[in-house]
Amino acid sequence: AGKTTTVRLLNGVLNASEGSARVLGYDPVQQGRDLRKRTGVLTETPSLYEGLNAHHNLRVFADLYGIPRDQVDARVTRMLEYFNLADRAKEKVGGYSKGMKQRLALARAFLHQPDILFLDEPTAGLDPVAAKDVNDLIVQVSRVEGKTVLLATHNLHDAQRLCDRVAVLEQGRIVA
Repeated sequence: AGKTTTVRLLNGVLNASEGSARVLGYDPVQQGRDLRKRTGVLTETPSLYEGLNAHHNLRVFADLYGIPRDQVDARVTRMLEYFNLADRAKEKVGGYSKGMKQRLALARAFLHQPDILFLDEPTAGLDPVAAKDVNDLIVQVSRVEGKTVLLATHNLHDAQRLCDRVAVLEQGRIVA
């Protein structure tokens, strides 16, 4: 359908073969680096440093996001608590379940307090309990925290339940 490609295009990771887009007033092609400072992205298969623990994973990304050093520890601790990972924060991520890895990837995407979160199939491959936890976090982030979440999913039930607006893509075009 073009969901993942659309997420990549809207974040300036890929260039479009035609057309244009604006996200938060930015042209993703020309201003992708600046745009990505204001967006968080969760891909279908989150890439985490499995030899590091959750705390160190988030510290690495805090540095990459340019979070001021005097704020890193508090922010990392808050994200680990928010995503229910604080009790296992010192364990290597390689031993985490898929659901825990997904929650850590969500914490990473949310770490720098982005204006928009792009979530690409955030519940793919998760067991029902882990999927419910991730969906509950999406509701928390969007409805309680007031963040904009663009959810790319093939699950229409989740889309209708979690989203205020739904667009159906077919071969990269909105058809409904």
